[in-house]
Amino acid sequence: MPASDAKGSVVQGYNCQAAVDAQAQIIVAADVTDEANDKQQAQPMLTQVLANTAQVPRTVSMDTGYFSEANVAALTALGCTPLIPPDRQLHGPVVPAAPRGRLPAGLSVADRMRRTLRTTHGRWLYARRKAIIEPVFGQIKQGRGYRQFLLRGMRQVRGEWALICTTHNVLKLWTALRCRCRRPGDGLRALSGSRKVTRRGRH
Repeated sequence: MPASDAKGSVVQGYNCQAAVDAQAQIIVAADVTDEANDKQQAQPMLTQVLANTAQVPRTVSMDTGYFSEANVAALTALGCTPLIPPDRQLHGPVVPAAPRGRLPAGLSVADRMRRTLRTTHGRWLYARRKAIIEPVFGQIKQGRGYRQFLLRGMRQVRGEWALICTTHNVLKLWTALRCRCRRPGDGLRALSGSRKVTRRGRH
């Protein structure tokens, strides 16, 4: 995979993708690519989410690397509210004032997105992303110590990543069932069934 530098170097690594449910932190779609750019991954991942869940997500939050006018248009056409910053988010105490009034005419897609993300509701929705997707990768990499693939080749790596994501979901399910079983009388009902790891690559 091409490295993200100006030297044109190449690293033996993969770009791992995951879409996570906001409520349960279940991985609902996952894939691996050898492309360094995330822009081409937004629509395929959404297609996989729709196939796996048969539901259109109300809001889709992605980081800056996924922004493009085509991605915003595709998500909007499906009935989603896309939240994808066109620019890198600034860290610091200075927060731009939330815009007021009607949307000015003639704004570009990027400017409309910037305005949406500056609103109070937009800032709140996008801020939730860090508590949804980041913990999942943290649990996989830090909690379970999984920082590089054991296999090589795209087909093998995709299978390995799918196994890692399935393990994550099974652990989430087990935790949920265990919590339910701790309540008196809920054990039988619970048991009866009454949302980038690389070999030195991107994450």
